[in-house]
Amino acid sequence: MQRGALQFETTDEGDLENSATNVETLRRLWLHHTLIADKNLGPGDRGDFDFGAWHVSCHLAGAGGVRRAQDGRLLWLEISHDPAHDEYFASLTFRGARGPETIRIDSSDGRAVLADSKLLGFVEGNSEGRISARGANDPPGLFNLWRRQDFDQPVDSAADGGKVWEHWCTLRDIRPSSRIGNSVLTAYVSLASALGDQFPATVCRGRRDYAHPVQLAAMVFAGFVSSKSALWRGSPFPLPAEAARQMREARPESSWKAAGELDWSRPPRYYMFRRRIKHWSKPSDVRDDLKKFKP
Repeated sequence: MQRGALQFETTDEGDLENSATNVETLRRLWLHHTLIADKNLGPGDRGDFDFGAWHVSCHLAGAGGVRRAQDGRLLWLEISHDPAHDEYFASLTFRGARGPETIRIDSSDGRAVLADSKLLGFVEGNSEGRISARGANDPPGLFNLWRRQDFDQPVDSAADGGKVWEHWCTLRDIRPSSRIGNSVLTAYVSLASALGDQFPATVCRGRRDYAHPVQLAAMVFAGFVSSKSALWRGSPFPLPAEAARQMREARPESSWKAAGELDWSRPPRYYMFRRRIKHWSKPSDVRDDLKKFKP
């Protein structure tokens, strides 16, 4: 099926298809500077949006989600870093024979583990703490003077850091010629497909600032997410302190362990870091945002 003005490919259930077409359509959407323009692109420096995605993209790419495998194992899904090639991929972490094991969602093993699994919910990406690309050494010109290594902070630091800021850097260039940015875009489509239509909309609702409300409305108009998912009536839960600390480690095995300590009853649930949980967009806010949006 096709949805919205940009004709995103979706399943019969309304979830994003994991397809090359959707990668290109999402690229077109996040580089669309007439649908979203000027201050509605979000805060940034000169040149950040010349080839870069809307501000909300870094929050979406930094987030993860949880499913329950058919055999009862907890599955943690996120965008992970491949240090051998300095690229990103959609990953799946679960309890293996020798402890936590991380594999690619798009692998045959990944698809087998995910088969008939049940969605439990989502977790906000960390904007403090470590990045996933340990040892990154970006030259200044790679991401319009932003460097991933500058946001690799200690776990207990209150400074800007973590995976959200890491992907603010990587998504400053999402042209097909940008190897790193292109890998993030491809990984995100795979992740969003595996976690369902509600995943991007829910994470986007975690901020009333940075132009996220109008960007969510634009994504609904384009067909990247449905209005039904955007208007989900749930509310976020705060991450307990120890789980939040483990999430700030930005390692899939640490996040998997933290996810295993959370309450996933009455899914889907959304967990946020306490520092911005009051910025949540209520359904009435989103409804008004959708009505006000004029493409």
